Amino acid sequence: MHCASCAAIITKKLSKVEGIKEVTVNLATETAKLEFDNNSLTPEALNEVVNKYGYSLEIEQPPSAMAAVATGSTKKREQKEGELSRQLRNVQFALPVALVVFTLMMWDIGSMFFHRFPHIPISMEVLNILLMLISTWMVFRTGAPFLHGVVMFIRSSAASMDTLIGIGTLTAWFYSALITLIPAVKSFLHAPDSTYFDVTIVVIGFVLLGKYLEARSKMKTGEAIEKLIGLQAKSALVQREGKEIEIPVEQVRTGDLVIVKPGGKLPVDGTIAEGFSSIDESMVTGEPIPVDKKAGDKVIGGTINKQGSFTFTASNVGPDTVLAHIIRMVEEAQGSKAPIQQIADKVAGIFVPVVLVLALLTLVIWLTVGSSFLGFSAALSYGIMGLVGILVIACPCALGLATPTAIIVGIGKGAEYGILIRNAESLEKLSSVDTVVFDKTGTITTGNPQVTDIISLDKERSITSLLQLAATIENRSEHPLARAIVEKARLQQLTFGNLTNFRALEGIGVSAMIDGTPVAVRKPLDHEKMHPELARLQGEGKTVVLIEENGINTGLIALSDTIKEEAKEAVAALHRKGLKVIMLTGDNRSAANYIAEQVGIDEVVAEVLPQEKAKKIKELQAEGRKIAMAGDGINDAPALAQADVGIAMATGTDVAMESAGITLLKGDIKKVAHAITLSRSTMRVIRQNLFWAFIYNIIGIPLAAGALFPLWGIFLNPVFSGLAMAGSSVSVVSNSLRLKRKKL
Repeated sequence: MHCASCAAIITKKLSKVEGIKEVTVNLATETAKLEFDNNSLTPEALNEVVNKYGYSLEIEQPPSAMAAVATGSTKKREQKEGELSRQLRNVQFALPVALVVFTLMMWDIGSMFFHRFPHIPISMEVLNILLMLISTWMVFRTGAPFLHGVVMFIRSSAASMDTLIGIGTLTAWFYSALITLIPAVKSFLHAPDSTYFDVTIVVIGFVLLGKYLEARSKMKTGEAIEKLIGLQAKSALVQREGKEIEIPVEQVRTGDLVIVKPGGKLPVDGTIAEGFSSIDESMVTGEPIPVDKKAGDKVIGGTINKQGSFTFTASNVGPDTVLAHIIRMVEEAQGSKAPIQQIADKVAGIFVPVVLVLALLTLVIWLTVGSSFLGFSAALSYGIMGLVGILVIACPCALGLATPTAIIVGIGKGAEYGILIRNAESLEKLSSVDTVVFDKTGTITTGNPQVTDIISLDKERSITSLLQLAATIENRSEHPLARAIVEKARLQQLTFGNLTNFRALEGIGVSAMIDGTPVAVRKPLDHEKMHPELARLQGEGKTVVLIEENGINTGLIALSDTIKEEAKEAVAALHRKGLKVIMLTGDNRSAANYIAEQVGIDEVVAEVLPQEKAKKIKELQAEGRKIAMAGDGINDAPALAQADVGIAMATGTDVAMESAGITLLKGDIKKVAHAITLSRSTMRVIRQNLFWAFIYNIIGIPLAAGALFPLWGIFLNPVFSGLAMAGSSVSVVSNSLRLKRKKL
């Protein structure tokens, strides 16, 4: 597709087909997303519909493997590069000719206004014949796509940008050829000696240059997908039947043992079975610091092994890998439309017919009103120039590219930073958010309880010995708090003692005999909660267990879901953007208030059930607030769906991610502020693009029609209309590409 009218025509014609439920056509990605009844329609039948208007549908099958994703993208790129090469060949011929003719035009104008300026050293008769031959080639050979647009308009009433250029240049050429080849016609019309072969040549040359620059720029907007696909490994080293063999990545199966060497790229997702390493996960998280991995840790395909060799068990292969999921998500998002684009789509849909009417009306006014003041001969000349100028300058391309190019670049930029945006609507809505609501567990906190305090109540007992004692007995327990205590002891490289008579006391704790002494690790009883240290720790929202030896309390261990390192900085960044930050949690009020105070959150709503979270979001929306909700759990899904924009942590549940419009890889909540910066920047660029797209036409069409001629005798030559038309599209795409350099 070459212009916004192309997209409008395809949308309009497919929408009229019975059985089609929804049509979304995107100019920037040159794709159409269709929802239809496959009992009554087939893709082939739909292709026949658009074939009548000069287009064709290339059906894309869902990829069965990651390689298919890469192959499909490569094919698309090859097709685009082929089209770009064809356009370049046309430009390489047309532009030098157009520049020479443009120079001659300026020379001729200069000699008319400045007496000392020399005249062109070629007779006008010879030059006119030469220009007629060149323009004939330019119109019917180099400019053939524009004539095709005219034919399609006559056959099907479907007018595109090519139709405008085709009618304009063909009219100028036909009139010029008529008065040149048949002088009697010129005498009959009292037409001036002026011909428009030069205008035809220069307009086609400049328009072709603009189309080439636009197409080249559009290819750059899709570089994010190309980069993501380039991250995929081409082959994998696997163990099969006791042998190490290298196979294409698409042949890796779930359960395969995959060997990764230093500097190697991981082919698929999996879990380390043996060995350890430091892995560069920047392609997923955006973080440059490598992450240490050991047996049992999950690894992601496309990441890079920085040191050490290890073996991992493949878990997700082909289209199920994290990288394949990211690519699909980015592709779908780049093909989606923001609500603001509806304005441009509606305008583009009626733009071309309106321009055709304006162009004809301009010609009629010049021939009727203009001839009364200037005479028929001069009025005809200006009328033809006005008609051609309007048809050339009134390009809806800039209007059609204003939104999708910015969306594509913005979503691609987000993917580079580990911010996956599901659709353009989420990106647009995020820019107007004034309140960010965070879930606590797994979002502001790590979601994993850790030992925060160990307090000895017995002077004979050191903190280390208390931890060792508690870990010895908790090593037999499967409780999450028990695992946190054991993990703390292992980090300090403590050894565990011998125990007997281990008992799990349901709802209370655990007990055992350690070296002949009865020991229990349990919940505090009601009368024990008055102890000052215990009361202080519980006031901070921490969970406290007592260590009891021979029936005497000898120590306290406090555990808490620890705050993420980046949480405080993330909240501060949101405050700097003028946003209110609220924490919504099912946890107890004291724990929630303590966390909120540490992080700097404005308001806390605690002890709420999942359905109450969504109700609270509704209440805030009823106050007129625009809400972004960030969470990671199944219990957050209703609230994420209710919010204006849902933001899910990729470290959370699939349900949360399905309910959200935006997913943050690695669960880094600093990226919430980055996502808002990105959305605001993208919307700012879209508004700038729409402004320039509209202003070009609002100013250009009256100028091309000759609005300034009655006052100052100024008339915009169609040549400059061609330059303005090309400039509008290129400026819009170039402005969108500025987002690539935006620092989040």
